Amino acid sequence: MSLNVELLEQSFEQIKPRANEFVASFYENLFAAYPEVQPMFAQTNMAEQRKHLLAALVLVVQNLRKPETLEDALKTLGIKHVNYGTMPEHYPAVGEALLTTFEQYLQQDWTPEVKQAWIDAYGVITQEMLKGADAVSA
Repeated sequence: MSLNVELLEQSFEQIKPRANEFVASFYENLFAAYPEVQPMFAQTNMAEQRKHLLAALVLVVQNLRKPETLEDALKTLGIKHVNYGTMPEHYPAVGEALLTTFEQYLQQDWTPEVKQAWIDAYGVITQEMLKGADAVSA
């Protein structure tokens, strides 16, 4: 896994002071672009959900330098998401909403390099979560 760890850490540091707003905006962006996923959250406490997303992002960024820990955590997250009804086709929607939200919050600091760093990171996140999901389905 060859990720641009420095850029990921720096860009995440920038959104940290507004982390709660960031995760709220993420769900607004997700539901605006993909209204078909909104019913999946019908029984969900969204305040709790936002905390879970933030915790997952923190977990990813804190473990970028510990690939084994990160892979295990993401596989576990993938297993949990199978139970939530998450399908592989939902992952691109989430990735797109995440990138949109980073762009909103980083503004002029959302450079092509930072964007690519997050595209690569989300690719790894998806890959590892789906390994966990596949293990459950198998």
